[in-house]
Amino acid sequence: MVEALPRISVVTPSFNQGAFIEQTICSVLDQGYPNLEYIVIDGGSTDESVEVIRKYARHLSYWVSEPDRGQSHAINKGMARATGALVAWLNSDDRYLPGALGAVAGAAAAHPDAHVFVGTGELVYPDGTRNARVPPLQITLETTFDWVRGSDFQQPACFFRDVVWRAAGPIDEGTHMAFDVDLWFRMLTRGFVFKTLPGIFAEATIHPNAKSTAYTYLSHTDFAIVAMRYGGERAARSILEDMAIRLSYAEPNINKLFANPLFKLATRLAGRFVKPAVRRRDTVPRWLKKPSPGDP
Repeated sequence: MVEALPRISVVTPSFNQGAFIEQTICSVLDQGYPNLEYIVIDGGSTDESVEVIRKYARHLSYWVSEPDRGQSHAINKGMARATGALVAWLNSDDRYLPGALGAVAGAAAAHPDAHVFVGTGELVYPDGTRNARVPPLQITLETTFDWVRGSDFQQPACFFRDVVWRAAGPIDEGTHMAFDVDLWFRMLTRGFVFKTLPGIFAEATIHPNAKSTAYTYLSHTDFAIVAMRYGGERAARSILEDMAIRLSYAEPNINKLFANPLFKLATRLAGRFVKPAVRRRDTVPRWLKKPSPGDP
């Protein structure tokens, strides 16, 4: 019976996600899927992540904790080891819902002409509220150009055949935010067929340190750049024009506020008692920071 089920390879990239990774690992192992290959690639975490991974090591097909070049590199490393007929990656702050792997295996058998399988993914917010992101009924190049306008789908709820990864992968390590969408575009432009499936397959944790949460505008900019690679200039222009309009509105008002003597006085007084919510240097993600002279 195990031999009749396709092997599914799941790769979890992780770095200092000790608060979430145990739930992620358990969500994969608790699937009870008998032909599972589970690979965890940790980037040399300094929190409790490695201790958690070791706790489940005997259930993993492979794991490692060593410095890497970031999330994309970790995924590529894991995918290079994957041997499944169906493959996916699950970030270390996301989780599969019960029955997800079995549903994907069934869909792959029922739809041999489909190559990529996408279910609904839920966003889970700190207050416990949920937002189900239902994928488009038909996922095409055109619907994906409208990604930030509501035609998106959740990466944790996406699975694909190994032949797709061999043809469209690996992930572009130079794209830091929209690297998953860049991969979907490559799959679509190579003629691979996406199949939308019923049911909720996964949930993604929304927290302040998540890249998509912390860097919304950078995420939209990254998507616009990626879309233009595949003929999506119209969609990219719309996104960038919207951002420009927001900045054009905000800049003169902010400058006027900063120039107000009362605001300057209030700022100096507040600085003695209130720590800033965020400093400018902290809004720059590490992959955009210029290296210091002493960096290797």
